Amino acid sequence: MLRRLTLVTRLTILYALVSALVLSGLGLMVARATYAHFVDLDLAYLQGKASLVKSSLTQEQDSTALQVLMMQQMRSHEGLYIVIDKGTSEPLKFEGVDFSSLRDAQIASGQTYDWKNQDLDLRGIKMPLTNGEQLLLALDTHHHTHFMSQLHFTLALYLLCATILSGLLGWWAARRGLTPLRVMHEHARKIDANQLNVRMPTTESSLELAELAQGLNQMLERLETDFEGLSEFSGDLAHELRTPITNLLTQTQVTLTRERDAEVYREILASNAEEFQRLARMVSDMLYLAKTENGLELPHRESVLLEREVQSLFDFYEAVAEEAELGLSVQGAATIDGDRVMMQRAIGNLLSNALRHARMHSIVRVTIVAHVDTVELSVINEGQPIDPAWIPRLFDRFFRIEKSRPHPEHSGTGLGLSITQSIMIAHGGTIRVASNEKNTRFTLVFPNHLRRATINT
Repeated sequence: MLRRLTLVTRLTILYALVSALVLSGLGLMVARATYAHFVDLDLAYLQGKASLVKSSLTQEQDSTALQVLMMQQMRSHEGLYIVIDKGTSEPLKFEGVDFSSLRDAQIASGQTYDWKNQDLDLRGIKMPLTNGEQLLLALDTHHHTHFMSQLHFTLALYLLCATILSGLLGWWAARRGLTPLRVMHEHARKIDANQLNVRMPTTESSLELAELAQGLNQMLERLETDFEGLSEFSGDLAHELRTPITNLLTQTQVTLTRERDAEVYREILASNAEEFQRLARMVSDMLYLAKTENGLELPHRESVLLEREVQSLFDFYEAVAEEAELGLSVQGAATIDGDRVMMQRAIGNLLSNALRHARMHSIVRVTIVAHVDTVELSVINEGQPIDPAWIPRLFDRFFRIEKSRPHPEHSGTGLGLSITQSIMIAHGGTIRVASNEKNTRFTLVFPNHLRRATINT
């Protein structure tokens, strides 16, 4: 039930309960201390009277004189009763007060005994005499009882009023203290897909709420960045898909306008097949990129000999290199822990780009260097340098700069480098780019803390 209440109500109830508990403990302590003080006063008074009577008994032997002395002592204080117990088994009464309970009570010297006799609240002590008798004294404590009743009532009334006041103060303090939460709530209501730039205020909040607001703002910044990236990706994707689909639709509609020869139909179908292959490659790359970015762990972790994977890729790209009159070379070797298929995809993307943009009659070189903490694999090609302004965007999805570089007919989908970067992130590594007039170098940097690399030069 408490979970359904508001936070202000919960804090108010808890604050009132704590206040009631503390005040109850204080009231109980005051009541017990007052009662103990009255007991000490009554004990001291009774002991003083008992000592006086006992001293008179030792000095005065006349029973009539003793009786007069005891009556004088009783008249000196209202509600004081004194009697001598001679050790008989009969009920011991004096002036309507039954002392039998006090006589039979097992109390030590210096202790009091409380009992009720009709309408009287009595407190008494016993003092032994020299002849085997004992002196019994009792004091009516009705004035103490009345005072304690009034004190209990006053403490209870104060406890009730203080608890209510504490609850009201607690409600005010909780509501005032949680004002920043209401402000954050108002800001949060303004956030939607069109207003992701709203941020929570942090200047007027307490330290704890300021930390919460900062955490929420950081989350909103990430969401805004991801949302903008998703919007850009959706726009780029629509643009990339629109071109081949438009080509297919236009070409098909033109073809259907009149009867054509079988050879023309074959050429049109071949052209459409190329567009379909481009679409299929684009969809495949997008799915692979999504799988790579969302994967928390590598699918298959194993020892990967980089030199062997590069050589197998050389065999695959050998025909492309011969057609472009390019050479391939690899230098160095190292072993890393990773997914073999993903490594082939990453290195293959770099080799494909290097062969596409390399200068004719040049050599595309792959170097593998192992350091203490990292392993670096670089793919180097000679050719037109990359404009420094484009380097930060090279790993954006669908970004291509083939219009300013050679061989535009071999244009890809613009996802290769994005996929390579995602693969490196999945392996805990990075990718670097350096380009100048001499060559362009893409470097894959793998962590080397899982396995020491073996270097062959």
